[in-house]
Amino acid sequence: MGASLADLEAQCQSRADKLTLPLLLKRNAEEYAGAPALTAGDSTLTWAQLRERIAALTRGLAALGLKRSERMMIMMSSRPEHWIIDHAAVHLGAIPCTAYQTLSTEQVSYVARHSGATVVVLEGADEIARWQPVLETLPALKGVIVIDASAVPQGDDRFFSFAELEVQGRQLHQANPNVFEDGWRTVRPEDPIAMMYTSGTTGDPKGVVLSHRNAFYEAIAVDLAAPVPMQVPSVAYLPLAHIAERELGFYRALYKALHIHICADPTGVVPLLAKVRPPAFFGVPRVWEKLAAGLRAKVGALEPAQREPLLAAHAVALEAFRLEGAGKAVPPELAQRAAEADAKVLKPLRRMIGLDALQWASSGSAPIPVEVLEYLGGFGIKVLEVWGMSETTGCATINTAEDFRVGAVGRAIPGLQIRLASDGEIFVRGPVVFLGYLAANGQIVSAVDSEGWLATGDIGTLDADGYLTITDRKKELLITSSGKNIAPTKIEGLLRAHPLIAQAIAIGDGWPYVTALISLDAEIAPVWAKGRGLSTQSIADLVSEPTVRAEIEALVASINTRLSRAEQVKSFAVVSEVWTPATGQLTPTLKLKRRVILQQYAERIATLYANT
Repeated sequence: MGASLADLEAQCQSRADKLTLPLLLKRNAEEYAGAPALTAGDSTLTWAQLRERIAALTRGLAALGLKRSERMMIMMSSRPEHWIIDHAAVHLGAIPCTAYQTLSTEQVSYVARHSGATVVVLEGADEIARWQPVLETLPALKGVIVIDASAVPQGDDRFFSFAELEVQGRQLHQANPNVFEDGWRTVRPEDPIAMMYTSGTTGDPKGVVLSHRNAFYEAIAVDLAAPVPMQVPSVAYLPLAHIAERELGFYRALYKALHIHICADPTGVVPLLAKVRPPAFFGVPRVWEKLAAGLRAKVGALEPAQREPLLAAHAVALEAFRLEGAGKAVPPELAQRAAEADAKVLKPLRRMIGLDALQWASSGSAPIPVEVLEYLGGFGIKVLEVWGMSETTGCATINTAEDFRVGAVGRAIPGLQIRLASDGEIFVRGPVVFLGYLAANGQIVSAVDSEGWLATGDIGTLDADGYLTITDRKKELLITSSGKNIAPTKIEGLLRAHPLIAQAIAIGDGWPYVTALISLDAEIAPVWAKGRGLSTQSIADLVSEPTVRAEIEALVASINTRLSRAEQVKSFAVVSEVWTPATGQLTPTLKLKRRVILQQYAERIATLYANT
């Protein structure tokens, strides 16, 4: 992203000013008509087939009464119908919004009423059960579309099957194709393309409204920083309520005519990676943490004759990675040794796990421990952090394979400006900043100040080369009873780097020192225990297992040597519960719900401070 940022910005802007989702879909259906667009299991849609189905659903939604600027709520897994009906709504100028499938009926009630949805799209019986109590509170509701036709409630004329709507729409489209072709041409780059609800870690979610210009400027800018060829394969595995998947799986996919392989169950992403071998892959930190833990287990299980050459190659690659990640030149002799180690030892290993074609691996949504980045970097898996939010249409800063800093989240994408307030809060301004939040009356209210700056709520630092480092969320800083400001995510990241630990929360706001609650990894902890000959392997039993306690005590002692005195963890407790979005301690994007956890474990926390 080197010399001429002004030229890159102008290039992004001039392209984004001409693009809309319908326009790119038409281009792909004409120029890449027979090329694959979406694959789910053994079924594939070409770009031409995808557009035909979108056209049919567009007419079907119009017949149902969906109009320009109205909101359509979707709750379903990642499947082709999600792409089809979302894009169909956009062709009408309506605003689609995906709700996380983990939402409770109470949470569904909030987003449904706040959005003022006129059309709701649900997958099946489970989603209907959570939405049915809410439907009466939607006075403008025109219909509920259900993917699973067998789940459609009998005798309720508010419900329609997806197949029924598609058949009706196809008949209308075939009778008069010009209605569809003329209609989408009224969609403009400045119009809304989608709405995203924030995950609401500290309060009610907010409806973030994005424009076509936001979405495709982001796609263009990311592609300039980390280019991929046209029509290459890509994997979509995150919920489409997540800004990263929506941007990559929808908008960048359209811009580059990518072949999207849909992975409806995120636990199946690793086997799918091995099959698809994508050149680019975005993973939330937990994906990379689990990959690192899996590699550690595999390496540890090897015979010495196999393990020693691998560890030697890892050490050479890690040395080079650390120099690159510090912005330093890699000496030619080390570069040569690293290249040889990669070709002979490391690349075959990456081929086994489907990452041999990976040119750009990225991580975002939450901090990732440096130890994880370095461990993977030693295998030639260069995971690069990005930073952004729904309000910036995805990543606002980016590290590239040629220019990165380990521990930083990169530099601003072309056209985005960053400044820091006196308290370190990050402000951004530029073409990826969203249109605004949806208000209760249906209006879109801008969230920027009079000069166009958006307050992100994140705290960070900028170095002399423009690399941004995130230190914490402004609302999540801990202030101890002695007045020390503590960044909890730094401590939590160090704890989570251990394969035993799935989640950890640092505590200390208003208390004299820092403590922590720790939740074990339901998949890895039993494997770890078995490898150490422990007879018990259930999470409930492992919590009180002395070997587990000793391991975590050693971990805490180790990380405390890297923390200031005020930051050090003085005491901890391992909880028997596994924290998930379904159990309520995590948001759908796997962020800690701090207030919920602090309330749920108030008595347990008090015991950590009993002697103060």
